[in-house]
Amino acid sequence: MKEIISTKKAPAAIGPYSQAVKVGGLLFVSGQIPLVPETGEIVAGGIKEQTARVLDNLKAIVEAAGGSLDDVVKTSVSLDDIKDFGAMNEVYAEYFKKDAPARVCVEVGNLPKGALVEIDVIVSID
Repeated sequence: MKEIISTKKAPAAIGPYSQAVKVGGLLFVSGQIPLVPETGEIVAGGIKEQTARVLDNLKAIVEAAGGSLDDVVKTSVSLDDIKDFGAMNEVYAEYFKKDAPARVCVEVGNLPKGALVEIDVIVSID
């Protein structure tokens, strides 16, 4: 049975999708862009600020489902420009300090609302 996960501590979905869906012991979190939950606007700053906002949004959703970022098993990172990889990776490493999840990172060109980064995660939740 699937359970829809939602929290006001992360931006509301801007389309026909859920923030996250829990099925069995897995949580599938939709891609997050760097929106400030209270305003729905892109956070000010560059790739580092945007990456931190995205990861904070993901953390809030995962915690709403009863997990933590330590439970993340897979991430998918989409960058507007692959030249931002190093700066994104620097911030990413601050959130995944031990036993980092599997990851894919690709350049996609254009992201919703002009975001520089979007990340989705799969989480193992007991």
